[in-house]
Amino acid sequence: MSKNFIFSSESVGEGHPDKVCDTISDAILDACLADDKYSRVACETFVKSNMVVVGGEITTRSKFHANEIIRKAIRNIGYVNDDDVFHADKVFITNCLTRQSPDIAQGVDSRAAEGKDTAEQGAGDQGLMFGYATTETEELMPAPIMYAHQLGRKLTRLRKSGKVSWLRPDAKTQVSVQYRNDQPVAITNVVVSTQHSRDVTHATIKEFVIEEVIKKVIPKRLLTPKTQFLINPTGRFVVGGPEGDSGLTGRKIIVDTYGGMGRHGGGAFSGKDPSKVDRSAAYMGRYVAKNIVAAGLATSAEVQFAYAIGYPDPVSICVNTFGTATNGLSDEAIEKAVSQVFSFKPADIVKHLKLLRPIYSKTTNYGHFGKDDPDITWERIDKVAELQKAVG
Repeated sequence: MSKNFIFSSESVGEGHPDKVCDTISDAILDACLADDKYSRVACETFVKSNMVVVGGEITTRSKFHANEIIRKAIRNIGYVNDDDVFHADKVFITNCLTRQSPDIAQGVDSRAAEGKDTAEQGAGDQGLMFGYATTETEELMPAPIMYAHQLGRKLTRLRKSGKVSWLRPDAKTQVSVQYRNDQPVAITNVVVSTQHSRDVTHATIKEFVIEEVIKKVIPKRLLTPKTQFLINPTGRFVVGGPEGDSGLTGRKIIVDTYGGMGRHGGGAFSGKDPSKVDRSAAYMGRYVAKNIVAAGLATSAEVQFAYAIGYPDPVSICVNTFGTATNGLSDEAIEKAVSQVFSFKPADIVKHLKLLRPIYSKTTNYGHFGKDDPDITWERIDKVAELQKAVG
């Protein structure tokens, strides 16, 4: 990629159909972990119109009540208006959850089994995971996705405060950032689409979003006279949420990660317990990449590793700093240091990041990375000194 370019990332609100599904799936996961930290959960959700379908595999001692959890999750999002076809108290729920396959369980469990090479806990599936970090923002995240998330959060806070009666739950944001010499210098476009009630004018929506959302969130230094604001560009967004479009768990993985600036292995997060490396190892990748950048070893870093199902050690580890490594360090030297400092075995990841807790509803919306919360352990930068020592 050229050093001078424009890069765009999007975020979606809690009421977006796909995020409704992620929210329900993570709420069920947390309910299981709250009573049984060793729960095995793979819960997926589908929504359309006034229907919710949950399916997947769950093995747990928890006596959770799926319908109550689903309705509470929808209510917390804000689908409680009389004109909502998708309404917390009125949706029809179909439960298609079953138990985890014993063939998968024996590969993941910390026990010996015929045909299994080791008695250690193995990866819950094969696959590849990525982690990424950059100095563009104080969160060590890419600027486009962080600003898109911040716009979405602001909209949600205003809606849930009750001060803006015409705002509705479904929303999408998108930010285009201009880079010069690989550094963000201006924002060229901001797109905000927010669902609204029938009784508000487009002019009112546009003025409100520009003045009370965009200009309160985006740093003034990045907005220029040429910055284009596209607010509800279709002119009307009354029909939204699952009434306007179907939703499915795991369909917003680029929103969940790095907005496309960093790569993603393809595995979704929500509704999966930490034995699934799609989730836990992706969190580990972020943790490693963030510590590399925080240690000053590079200004951007991407970590990739891969697993085989039932096998505890990664089959590969790769570090790429895109030519930003400092002090003459090579990517190979940083990769060697990473292998010395961190363990990528699934059981070690779960233990080190304290993942057997009901914390996942905190991750569902506005990205799984870049959040300042003590429960989000993969955002810690506590391996800086060890990495610096390891590279000499």
